[in-house]
Amino acid sequence: MPKKSNTVSVIPLGGVGEIGKNSTVVECNGEILVVDAGVMFPGEDMPGIDLVIPDFTYLEENKEKVRGILLTHGHEDHIGALPYLLPIVDAPVYGTRLTLGLVEARLKEHGLNGKARLQCVRAGQRLRIGPFEVEFIHVNHSIADVVALAIHTPAGIILFASDFKFDQTPIDGRPTDFHKLAELGDKGVTLLLSDSTNAERPGYTLSEKVVGETFKDVFRQAKGRILVSTFASNIHRIQQIFDAAYEHHRKVCVIGRSMVNVVSIASELGYLRIPENLLVELEELDRLPKEQVAVITTGSQGEPMSALTRMAMAEHRDIGIIPGDTVVISSSPIPGNEKLIGRTINHLFKQGAEVIYHAVSGVHVSGHASQEELKLMLNLCRPKYFVPVHGEYRMLVKHARLAEMVGIPSDSILICELGDVIEIDETGASKTRKVTAGQVLVDGLGVGDVGNIVLRDRRVLAQDGILIVVLTIDKVTAEIVAGPDIVSRGFVYMRESEELIEEAREKVKMALNECELQQVTEWGIIKDRTREVLSRFLYEKTKRRPMILPIIMEV
Repeated sequence: MPKKSNTVSVIPLGGVGEIGKNSTVVECNGEILVVDAGVMFPGEDMPGIDLVIPDFTYLEENKEKVRGILLTHGHEDHIGALPYLLPIVDAPVYGTRLTLGLVEARLKEHGLNGKARLQCVRAGQRLRIGPFEVEFIHVNHSIADVVALAIHTPAGIILFASDFKFDQTPIDGRPTDFHKLAELGDKGVTLLLSDSTNAERPGYTLSEKVVGETFKDVFRQAKGRILVSTFASNIHRIQQIFDAAYEHHRKVCVIGRSMVNVVSIASELGYLRIPENLLVELEELDRLPKEQVAVITTGSQGEPMSALTRMAMAEHRDIGIIPGDTVVISSSPIPGNEKLIGRTINHLFKQGAEVIYHAVSGVHVSGHASQEELKLMLNLCRPKYFVPVHGEYRMLVKHARLAEMVGIPSDSILICELGDVIEIDETGASKTRKVTAGQVLVDGLGVGDVGNIVLRDRRVLAQDGILIVVLTIDKVTAEIVAGPDIVSRGFVYMRESEELIEEAREKVKMALNECELQQVTEWGIIKDRTREVLSRFLYEKTKRRPMILPIIMEV
């Protein structure tokens, strides 16, 4: 049965039931808008994986229908997958100045600079794109130039609240556009999709200015060098570090590729105000008194290759930690990174530094709305239907309960999974079907060539190692000419386990002799028998199950 012309479909391809890889499709009359295209960083259960991106199969199948890609802000979990989407979909990309500045840098890394149609927009602007009219609404977050999106469709207004918080004293002096949100609420919002990251956190999220006051205290009290690590994209945080350094007569050195890139882009576009002669190069630091030095660097999540982690491990080629340094880690751990950050903090203390971090100070505030702000967004917009997004499943459920508390009926709240199609028409909104969605793994230059089977093998190799059995068979007589030789990696150390390896070799010989007696000559059967006998034997002896790889050569 064909869809009615005023039916609008909303399809989350990422960002529901997970933190990251935010991407949503809005479709009407055979035309599509894509809201964001983000990445997710791999967990510990994904060894070797660099990034996780949404499965864009649906967009690839409907690429002729895509009229535009709308970006809410410049965080990687909202723009990071663009280099993988744009080769599939040829459509203009709409974003604010800072967002597009960060996008250009990302595309340049992938050799796509100049190939994308980037359209700069500003908060307060309204654009007609196909059958849609899009309003860009200023909101606060932990990066500048963030917009919520009000998409006017034949089925009513669909509002993407983006990542947001209600900061009454923002660093740039521009609070969220409450007036516009309330105005849309008066007109009637059909569907609200709102950030659920802090749906478990009661109360209100503190203003970014709180961190600035903490920085001033740290800069006033520290006797030696100060090193501050934060997210490179948190331009308002970086501005406050510059301000504190200038006030306390310290020169600032910026270290870390992503930090240098963002500071350069943000200052060129006017989002950072850097006093004259404040910045110095790395090689100048040793010539300055310790009490006149401040360093801004990457590594707030304990990333192994980041500048701060290499300093903590005494592996940075240009700068090290010295006793008397004060290190400020101005971030909270992304779920899953707690151990990495803890290890970095431990090593910094070992090097003699004083470390100030989120668990014991006020050097970080979230960029996401807490429960009372989420309720306020719901009350301002008064949506007919509500979809919590940008959060793990428990966060979506918590957000749904907050919506019920402010009067949204439970049957008007839709908790989605990846690929769910929400169809909206004059009869209402409901989940009707599913499209292909999920995750695609990026490993080096490979996109999607690593799947569950490869990941499973990597986990086995990481946990139990590998045992390779090599033997040579006469092509005519099927007799063993050489071997079996056994090579172990990550299972046991051969020199210390000679008895075990020799016993394993004898077990393999016995299995091969049985095959010979039974006149088994097929390689597949011989390999299976070898693998089965060895696996049973090794588990009895060691309670481990290494990957067993038989290799047969014919002569």
